[in-house]
Amino acid sequence: MLDDKLDEVARQYDAINEELSLPETSRDPDALKRLGRERARLEPAVEAYRRLQRTRAELAGAHEMRDTESDDDMRQMAQAEIERLVAEEAGLLDGLKVLLLPRDPADDGNVILEIRAGAGGEEAALFAGELLRMYLAYAGRHKYKAEVMSLHETGIGGVKEAIVEIAGDGAYSRLKFESGTHRVQRVPATESSGRIHTSTATVVVMPEAEEAAIEIDEVRDLRIDVKRASGPGGQSVNTTDSAVRVTHLPTGTVVEIQDEKSQHKNKAKAIAVLRSRLLEAERQRQREADSVTRKSMIGAGDRADKIRTYNYPQDRVTDHRVNEDLSNLPRVLGGELDKLIDTLITTDQAERLSALVEAAPD
Repeated sequence: MLDDKLDEVARQYDAINEELSLPETSRDPDALKRLGRERARLEPAVEAYRRLQRTRAELAGAHEMRDTESDDDMRQMAQAEIERLVAEEAGLLDGLKVLLLPRDPADDGNVILEIRAGAGGEEAALFAGELLRMYLAYAGRHKYKAEVMSLHETGIGGVKEAIVEIAGDGAYSRLKFESGTHRVQRVPATESSGRIHTSTATVVVMPEAEEAAIEIDEVRDLRIDVKRASGPGGQSVNTTDSAVRVTHLPTGTVVEIQDEKSQHKNKAKAIAVLRSRLLEAERQRQREADSVTRKSMIGAGDRADKIRTYNYPQDRVTDHRVNEDLSNLPRVLGGELDKLIDTLITTDQAERLSALVEAAPD
């Protein structure tokens, strides 16, 4: 069954290569991008499958040598080669099972990331601001394009709420496990007794929804309210009624954007965020209905769960889902998240593979 699936993937890969070589394809930038992305997605599995085929051919030759060779030394050499190739075959098969796991179609796309201050008052808002800068730095490290779509700041540099678009190939696949409650433990600058406080901020990561993915009838489904934008402490940001509040009447979902001076730009951004929220709500319903996903801790984590602690006194970041600790907190807050993210991805793959095996019929 696995070989049949691998044969199918290899045929798809060869067909894409053939299509890419056609003159009409080279004149269509959209087709080139689409096919190139699909080719890159399939290539690791195809390369591993072809290595598996070569390994199996070598294994057959080693078996033949061991069974037909009369010289004892040559038979021992063949047996040693068989043992090496059997181990190599097993490793390739394990890797291919992971590569063939059901793939999230949103993985290649862009991200809408929302950060909100939680428990802890002004200290929570300061922490939310640090998380915002951390993700912006991470985006920069990966050459993603980051745009702050909405930012509600406090008077001393904290952030009540921020909405950021992060655009780039694979952005969602790298950031999707960041959703949840992030906790900071430290002595606030305003704390005279030196007592450690705990504050929180919540992060929500959603795939950016294309118009075709979520249909919205603006006349029937939306209520659009406009008002004058304001900054921290009620200070006016501009003197026009540019802030836009969009309410999705069927679900009651509300998005408010005021950062642009143009009402039309704020409306477009608000609707884009709304689409992503509606898409994420639908994806969550599907995950809850999927027994395999429900068994995966990482893939179905509740956003309300405490996922990570940033401990200043101990200079340590702990991800509670995978019991992974990183030292040098300033570097993590400077965007060096890849070690944690790689561990989360690997753990998710292992858990989904285990859940699929458990769910498979006997």
